[in-house]
Amino acid sequence: MTHRGRTSSGLWKITVWDEPSFQGSRREFTAACESTAEHGFSTVRSFKIESGAWAGFEHSGFQGQQFVLERGEYPCWEAWSGSNAYHVPRMCSFRPIACADRRESRLTLFEQENFLGRQGELREDCPSLPALGWGSSAVGSFHVHSGAWVGSQFPGYRGFQYLLESDSQAGRYAHVRDWGSHAQTGLLQSLRRVQQ
Repeated sequence: MTHRGRTSSGLWKITVWDEPSFQGSRREFTAACESTAEHGFSTVRSFKIESGAWAGFEHSGFQGQQFVLERGEYPCWEAWSGSNAYHVPRMCSFRPIACADRRESRLTLFEQENFLGRQGELREDCPSLPALGWGSSAVGSFHVHSGAWVGSQFPGYRGFQYLLESDSQAGRYAHVRDWGSHAQTGLLQSLRRVQQ
């Protein structure tokens, strides 16, 4: 199978269970899953990321709150949702993050929508944009030149997560509404590179 033009053999692997703590029905995926219901799961309750980076979504069809999922074990919903602005006890779709590459990650952030106003460039993780000297608590737009980034609502990578990818929308996020279906404001105060 392919995802965004790349083969999935060996690049990505996620094992999911329909019960917490790796109990119940189990299934492995090496490519995107648009709906867990199509595979006999009402939702995913626990999972292990064995290779690659993944994006998880609250609803089917890659909709709803987003979660950036990196290698490791997630025994219950608090493990992937605990620091977000609201708790989401389900994940109903997920897909690989094909462009994740910490060695080649670069983005430009802009104070206003449509790539206007003050701008800054990042190549490294930034736990606090205000501490770095970004004068505003908001960001209006992004251009992701390479890699994948996760933006967070608050310093320290807390609050809603917004996945920003160089291979989505040509890496250009001109408006807050481009960040994901739960983005209501440009409030974004920390950014980090997604680990592959």
